[in-house]
Amino acid sequence: MNRTIALVEDDPNLLDIVRFNLTREGYEVVVARDGEEALSVVRGRQPGLVILDIMLPRLDGLEVCRILRKEISVPIIMLTAKADEVDKVVGLEIGADDYVTKPFSMRELLARVKAMLRRAEILQDAAPSGGDTGAGIIEVGHLSIDLERHVVTMQGRELNLSPKEYDLLVYLAQNRRRAFDRDHLLERVWGYDYGGDTRTVDVHIRWLRRKVEMDPAQPSLIRTVRGVGYKLEA
Repeated sequence: MNRTIALVEDDPNLLDIVRFNLTREGYEVVVARDGEEALSVVRGRQPGLVILDIMLPRLDGLEVCRILRKEISVPIIMLTAKADEVDKVVGLEIGADDYVTKPFSMRELLARVKAMLRRAEILQDAAPSGGDTGAGIIEVGHLSIDLERHVVTMQGRELNLSPKEYDLLVYLAQNRRRAFDRDHLLERVWGYDYGGDTRTVDVHIRWLRRKVEMDPAQPSLIRTVRGVGYKLEA
């Protein structure tokens, strides 16, 4: 497991508190205090996780997230103010994997960090399951999922998925035709063992459909099951 965490926060008090607690849990923490420094740190250190504040000088967190998502498949947890509902949704749609609302408890943040890193490790080591066509390949309709290379192609064209979009697609593909509610997906894909915000699932499903469906307005792969949640149909 890559236990290096890039912490991007311009509030010196909050940065010191979060860095202290992460270090005490055994993580190596590299810090950045503005958006441009964040890009340099992440590109140079290749951390296993990025904790990214939205309100940053020089380059805001949303733009940093947008740039990083084009370059690297690192999990990103965004820190948002309590009233910034729009920023939460925008952050998820441009590629953030999760968000934590300020003010937050350190216990909650540490739990989400642990869950995110654990899920990344599990998926990296996961063996191919039933329905694969050899060499860790899952064929689902017009999609091909290469589990070893973490690459998804649609009719031969490689798709640019965020880590959580990829994780969610793989889980649904490995359990196709089974319907899962949002709480179940939060637990199995995000790794939460406590109540999370199920809107996170809805946003990722919507964004994933835009990338993998031939017609996102009429999805044929990722189906909504009324009163339950979602399932993937081959």
